[in-house]
Amino acid sequence: MSQELFEEIAQVSSKVNSLMNRLVPPDKRPKPLYEASRHLLVAGGKRLRPFLVVESSRVFGNVPEAAYYVAAGIELLHSFTLVHDDIMDQDQLRRGVPTVHVVWGVPMAILAGDLLFAKVYEAVLLGCVEAGLSHGKALEVLNEITKAILEICEGQALDMMFEETESVSEEEYLVMVEKKTAALFKASARCGALVSDAAPEYVDAIGEFARYCGIAFQIVDDVLGVVADEKKLGKPVGSDLREGKRTMIVIKALEALSSEERAKLLKVLGNRSASQEEIKEVIDLLVSSGCVDYAKQVALSFLERAKQELLKLPPGRSRDRLLDLASFLVERAY
Repeated sequence: MSQELFEEIAQVSSKVNSLMNRLVPPDKRPKPLYEASRHLLVAGGKRLRPFLVVESSRVFGNVPEAAYYVAAGIELLHSFTLVHDDIMDQDQLRRGVPTVHVVWGVPMAILAGDLLFAKVYEAVLLGCVEAGLSHGKALEVLNEITKAILEICEGQALDMMFEETESVSEEEYLVMVEKKTAALFKASARCGALVSDAAPEYVDAIGEFARYCGIAFQIVDDVLGVVADEKKLGKPVGSDLREGKRTMIVIKALEALSSEERAKLLKVLGNRSASQEEIKEVIDLLVSSGCVDYAKQVALSFLERAKQELLKLPPGRSRDRLLDLASFLVERAY
């Protein structure tokens, strides 16, 4: 990531964090509920989606104050999905800290996720009241967010179902990823463009740009899940294998490996009691077989599609910054 991009993301993060702190205050009661709701918000995160909202708005002129409220709402939505995902996947770590359900228990974690979900709509409504977003525009934004939530639920359901499915195709995986991950990227960009009154064709183009970015982002996350440094990853390397996730890498491996190698992979896949040695052996196999490199190449192909959509937008510094962001999303795996 370039220093300029890093600094601009930090600036957006600072403003969005301030708004989220107001929306989910530290001194509100019941204290355990608000502590649990704030847990992942204060643990960090890249804040890529809020930046996508703001920079997509900036492409079409000055950023209206309402864009920051929408960006805060999008990040609260993202945090909500993480809280509930961690419960479903029984994950112990997120962003380098214990997950919400580990600290506060499953019932309180479910409530914390529900609170964050409600705060999404409060953020947009505050943007309407306090930042001058028109009622009509607020409805357009809420429609985009609602559609994204529905797709995220569908994608998460597919992801869970795939864990119990013997054979998942690459096409089925891409449908799941488009819903579970790319839908919120797409909504972020479209909402940013909408609050700046971009023309419909520009809203569509920037949405497609973000959709392709989201697909590439998830494929790269799959890669990092097996090859990243554990401290940087914020959760145990190989956890996707233990959970039985049908990632792009696993799907390719099940097609390409020999019967003996495939048996080693299947022994670990979905086996939460697999040893770290067994996990490492399978990871080495995935790397040496070229399946990890294959996933990287697929991610690069979606990056190229994203760049083509970006060329449909007005040229300028913000378009260049979005190009930098797209490249970062993929190149972090190299």
